Amino acid sequence: MNAVVRSPSLAQWLAGARQLAHQPPRQPRQPLVVAGQVVGTVAEGFLSQIGLQRLLDKRYKLSNSEHAGDAAWCLEGLAEASPGAITDALNTLAEALRDQGLCGPWRNEQLAVTNPRGEVVGTVERGAVRVLGIASRAVHLVGLTPDGRMWVQKRSMTKPNNPGQWDTLMGGMVSAADSLPQALARETWEEAGLHVNTLADVVHGGHVLFSRPSSEGGGAGYMVERIDWFRAQVPEGAEPRNQDGEVDEFALRSTEVVREHLVQERFTLEAGLVIAAHWGL
Repeated sequence: MNAVVRSPSLAQWLAGARQLAHQPPRQPRQPLVVAGQVVGTVAEGFLSQIGLQRLLDKRYKLSNSEHAGDAAWCLEGLAEASPGAITDALNTLAEALRDQGLCGPWRNEQLAVTNPRGEVVGTVERGAVRVLGIASRAVHLVGLTPDGRMWVQKRSMTKPNNPGQWDTLMGGMVSAADSLPQALARETWEEAGLHVNTLADVVHGGHVLFSRPSSEGGGAGYMVERIDWFRAQVPEGAEPRNQDGEVDEFALRSTEVVREHLVQERFTLEAGLVIAAHWGL
């Protein structure tokens, strides 16, 4: 491994980054149960802030009761425990949270909702996943040139999270409508204007896990996320061009410069840990 990558300052940054990636909730959380299945967690008392009439209008009932012997928030009143019914119930709850200003940025994008066995039981609006402690998935792409330099992007200053920070060539959520390869292809085009089939040596490198408090919902959110990351070689002469307005610029950086920017915390935490994994750290 290059001595630059093994530097003491990078090792110190990496230890701190890994600690930040796995932090306990700031306040006690209770399971969120829908149709008898645990799908997330919510801060104690958090759901007491929403107007319950919005749920009752659709015949759903939200109660702070018991599940498996522990206190839990239970969303009841579903006609059946089908994915469609669970999706409608969770999105009704998400809309009530939005109306009270208690969720993250509304994206009109559905993310998959899973039970403790990892089975998809429904979907929910992306803006509600962190306040409801619902696990999400993301995908990142480490883009390299033939001479070993790395393509990185500077996030738009209008991004709700980490504006102006550096990121991998591409990073985005896996929507409920996408498989992992589909998310990789879609996000690579939207963020970098590149078609995956034009890249060389595309490989799945591994994954990075996060469980940490989120500022969404007035600090009552909790992020539970798996980032699957890929690496690929961008052909010489090909340059990324953003398509969705979420990137301010792209740049080619040497390993030394990337290391310096990591230590200076100029990269997002997610991108930093993906790059470290790419380096085998």
